[in-house]
Amino acid sequence: MSQPSLIICPGVHPPQLTSSFVRDNIQQEHLIFPTEQDLSYNAIAIERWLKLHYPSPVDAPALSFIAFSAGVVGGFGAVKIWQLQGGKIANFIAFDGWGMPLFGNFPIYRVSHDRFTHWSSSILGGGSGGFYADPEVKHLELWRSPHTCWGWQVISSGIKTRCLLTEYLQNILSFSNS
Repeated sequence: MSQPSLIICPGVHPPQLTSSFVRDNIQQEHLIFPTEQDLSYNAIAIERWLKLHYPSPVDAPALSFIAFSAGVVGGFGAVKIWQLQGGKIANFIAFDGWGMPLFGNFPIYRVSHDRFTHWSSSILGGGSGGFYADPEVKHLELWRSPHTCWGWQVISSGIKTRCLLTEYLQNILSFSNS
């Protein structure tokens, strides 16, 4: 059996929110960074944890990351360290990583709980596309229940399509696995 290639980096919140996120939205094998043991914004802790599962970054599969809030800070920092060690990144999906610069040589997707957060975050690296909830939802609701969030998928060229956040997420993950 091969190692999962999907890494989930939660934020600073009760673990039940991440359990709900995974149960209702993730069908593939995955690993969840244990925020009960280390801080979600600690990139070095995440990178060390990755090495417990993938001792050699060079030999590891290309990894996809889904990170939320403070987990975007730690997850993205870990991705950069991982790449410097020869690891491959399939993509990075940032859920409400407001104020976090996101630039890289791999696909980056921003998911925001409202249009303003999406617009103001895109200034710091719009990535390969994104999604914003419309009508807006609460920050934690975006993570706990994306299967209830409608909004706009935005392609980097500015074209928008209305969809359910879960559909958007599954499209990205299925594309990275093909």
